[in-house]
Amino acid sequence: MSRRGDWVYENNGGTCVAIAGADYCVVAADTRLSVGYSILTRDHSKICELADKCVLASSGFQGDIKALHKNLAARELLYQHQHNKRMSCPAMAQLLSNTLYYKRFFPYYAFNVLGGLDSEGKGCVFTYDAVGSYERTGFSAQGTGSTLIMPVLDNQLKSPSPLLLPARVSV
Repeated sequence: MSRRGDWVYENNGGTCVAIAGADYCVVAADTRLSVGYSILTRDHSKICELADKCVLASSGFQGDIKALHKNLAARELLYQHQHNKRMSCPAMAQLLSNTLYYKRFFPYYAFNVLGGLDSEGKGCVFTYDAVGSYERTGFSAQGTGSTLIMPVLDNQLKSPSPLLLPARVSV
Protein backbone atom coordinates (compact mmCIF):
# COMPACT_ATOMS: atom_id res chain seq x y z
CA MET A 1 0.00 0.00 0.00
CA SER A 2 1.59 3.28 -1.05
CA ARG A 3 0.82 6.63 0.51
CA ARG A 4 1.68 10.20 -0.13
CA GLY A 5 4.42 11.37 2.18
CA ASP A 6 2.43 14.28 3.60
CA TRP A 7 -0.75 12.35 4.48
CA VAL A 8 -0.90 12.08 8.28
CA TYR A 9 -4.36 10.58 8.77
CA GLU A 10 -5.39 6.96 9.13
CA ASN A 11 -9.06 6.04 8.95
CA ASN A 12 -9.58 3.55 11.76
CA GLY A 13 -13.10 2.89 10.54
CA GLY A 14 -16.24 2.70 12.58
CA THR A 15 -19.88 3.61 12.38
CA CYS A 16 -21.93 5.77 14.73
CA VAL A 17 -25.73 6.11 14.82
CA ALA A 18 -28.08 8.34 16.81
CA ILE A 19 -31.89 8.36 16.89
CA ALA A 20 -33.98 10.89 18.83
CA GLY A 21 -37.62 10.87 19.83
CA ALA A 22 -40.01 12.96 21.87
CA ASP A 23 -38.35 12.15 25.20
CA TYR A 24 -35.33 9.98 24.36
CA CYS A 25 -32.15 9.75 22.36
CA VAL A 26 -30.26 6.56 21.54
CA VAL A 27 -26.61 6.75 20.48
CA ALA A 28 -24.76 3.63 19.36
CA ALA A 29 -21.43 2.79 17.74
CA ASP A 30 -19.43 -0.28 16.88
CA THR A 31 -16.43 -1.23 18.99
CA ARG A 32 -13.98 -2.35 16.31
CA LEU A 33 -10.71 -0.47 15.80
CA SER A 34 -8.94 -1.36 12.57
CA VAL A 35 -6.16 -0.28 10.25
CA GLY A 36 -6.64 -1.39 6.66
CA TYR A 37 -7.59 -5.05 6.78
CA SER A 38 -6.15 -5.61 10.27
CA ILE A 39 -8.38 -5.49 13.35
CA LEU A 40 -6.42 -4.04 16.26
CA THR A 41 -9.14 -4.59 18.86
CA ARG A 42 -12.82 -5.46 19.05
CA ASP A 43 -13.32 -3.65 22.35
CA HIS A 44 -12.77 0.06 21.67
CA SER A 45 -15.54 2.52 22.52
CA LYS A 46 -16.24 5.36 20.09
CA ILE A 47 -18.68 7.07 22.47
CA CYS A 48 -17.82 9.82 24.96
CA GLU A 49 -20.21 11.24 27.55
CA LEU A 50 -19.62 14.99 27.54
CA ALA A 51 -22.37 16.18 29.90
CA ASP A 52 -25.25 14.75 31.92
CA LYS A 53 -27.56 14.43 28.93
CA CYS A 54 -25.13 14.69 26.01
CA VAL A 55 -23.10 11.98 24.26
CA LEU A 56 -20.66 12.29 21.36
CA ALA A 57 -19.95 9.37 19.04
CA SER A 58 -17.03 9.72 16.62
CA SER A 59 -15.35 7.58 14.01
CA GLY A 60 -12.29 8.24 11.87
CA PHE A 61 -8.68 8.73 13.02
CA GLN A 62 -8.47 7.73 16.68
CA GLY A 63 -5.63 10.16 17.49
CA ASP A 64 -7.75 13.12 16.40
CA ILE A 65 -10.87 11.71 18.05
CA LYS A 66 -9.12 11.38 21.42
CA ALA A 67 -7.72 14.92 21.11
CA LEU A 68 -11.18 16.26 20.22
CA HIS A 69 -12.90 14.43 23.10
CA LYS A 70 -10.23 15.64 25.54
CA ASN A 71 -10.57 19.24 24.31
CA LEU A 72 -14.38 19.17 24.61
CA ALA A 73 -14.26 17.58 28.08
CA ALA A 74 -11.87 20.29 29.27
CA ARG A 75 -14.04 23.07 27.82
CA GLU A 76 -17.16 21.54 29.43
CA LEU A 77 -15.37 21.40 32.80
CA LEU A 78 -14.43 25.09 32.48
CA TYR A 79 -18.06 25.91 31.65
CA GLN A 80 -19.22 23.90 34.66
CA HIS A 81 -16.88 25.81 37.02
CA GLN A 82 -17.77 29.21 35.58
CA HIS A 83 -21.57 28.75 35.47
CA ASN A 84 -22.16 26.22 38.28
CA LYS A 85 -24.17 23.97 35.95
CA ARG A 86 -23.55 21.40 33.24
CA MET A 87 -23.67 22.38 29.60
CA SER A 88 -26.88 21.59 27.69
CA CYS A 89 -26.81 19.43 24.59
CA PRO A 90 -27.56 22.32 22.15
CA ALA A 91 -24.79 24.36 23.83
CA MET A 92 -22.40 21.43 23.45
CA ALA A 93 -23.44 21.17 19.79
CA GLN A 94 -22.42 24.80 19.25
CA LEU A 95 -19.15 24.26 21.14
CA LEU A 96 -18.33 21.25 18.94
CA SER A 97 -19.12 23.29 15.84
CA ASN A 98 -16.83 26.12 16.98
CA THR A 99 -14.06 23.66 17.88
CA LEU A 100 -14.22 21.96 14.48
CA TYR A 101 -14.33 25.32 12.66
CA TYR A 102 -11.31 26.57 14.62
CA LYS A 103 -9.32 23.67 13.16
CA ARG A 104 -10.71 24.05 9.62
CA PHE A 105 -7.29 24.50 7.93
CA PHE A 106 -5.92 21.28 9.47
CA PRO A 107 -9.17 19.62 10.55
CA TYR A 108 -9.78 16.78 12.93
CA TYR A 109 -10.25 13.63 10.86
CA ALA A 110 -13.37 12.73 12.79
CA PHE A 111 -16.94 12.02 11.73
CA ASN A 112 -19.16 13.12 14.61
CA VAL A 113 -22.74 12.66 15.72
CA LEU A 114 -23.89 14.28 18.97
CA GLY A 115 -27.02 13.15 20.74
CA GLY A 116 -28.84 13.84 23.96
CA LEU A 117 -31.73 15.70 25.53
CA ASP A 118 -32.28 19.44 25.29
CA SER A 119 -33.42 21.67 28.17
CA GLU A 120 -37.07 20.73 27.53
CA GLY A 121 -36.31 17.00 27.71
CA LYS A 122 -36.76 16.40 23.98
CA GLY A 123 -34.34 14.19 22.13
CA CYS A 124 -31.90 15.89 19.79
CA VAL A 125 -29.33 14.65 17.30
CA PHE A 126 -26.69 16.86 15.69
CA THR A 127 -24.68 15.73 12.70
CA TYR A 128 -21.46 17.43 11.51
CA ASP A 129 -19.15 17.78 8.58
CA ALA A 130 -15.36 18.08 8.95
CA VAL A 131 -15.26 21.85 9.42
CA GLY A 132 -18.10 22.30 11.89
CA SER A 133 -21.25 22.83 9.84
CA TYR A 134 -24.01 21.05 11.70
CA GLU A 135 -27.70 20.31 11.55
CA ARG A 136 -30.22 19.20 14.15
CA THR A 137 -32.03 16.12 12.88
CA GLY A 138 -34.13 13.31 14.26
CA PHE A 139 -31.57 10.65 13.29
CA SER A 140 -28.14 10.40 11.74
CA ALA A 141 -25.27 8.04 10.97
CA GLN A 142 -21.59 8.84 10.50
CA GLY A 143 -18.55 6.80 9.55
CA THR A 144 -17.68 4.06 7.13
CA GLY A 145 -21.03 2.27 7.38
CA SER A 146 -23.23 5.36 7.15
CA THR A 147 -23.95 4.83 3.46
CA LEU A 148 -25.50 1.48 4.36
CA ILE A 149 -27.36 2.63 7.48
CA MET A 150 -28.88 5.92 6.29
CA PRO A 151 -31.24 4.33 3.70
CA VAL A 152 -32.56 1.99 6.40
CA LEU A 153 -33.09 4.89 8.80
CA ASP A 154 -34.79 6.92 6.06
CA ASN A 155 -37.10 4.01 5.25
CA GLN A 156 -38.01 3.20 8.84
CA LEU A 157 -38.06 6.63 10.46
CA LYS A 158 -38.69 9.27 7.80
CA SER A 159 -41.59 7.66 5.96
CA PRO A 160 -44.39 5.74 7.66
CA SER A 161 -42.91 2.44 8.69
CA PRO A 162 -44.18 -0.66 6.91
CA LEU A 163 -43.69 -2.48 10.21
CA LEU A 164 -46.25 -0.27 11.96
CA LEU A 165 -48.93 -0.26 9.29
CA PRO A 166 -51.35 -3.18 9.09
CA ALA A 167 -50.39 -5.72 6.46
CA ARG A 168 -52.33 -5.54 3.19
CA VAL A 169 -53.11 -8.36 0.83
CA SER A 170 -51.70 -7.67 -2.62
CA VAL A 171 -54.26 -7.89 -5.43
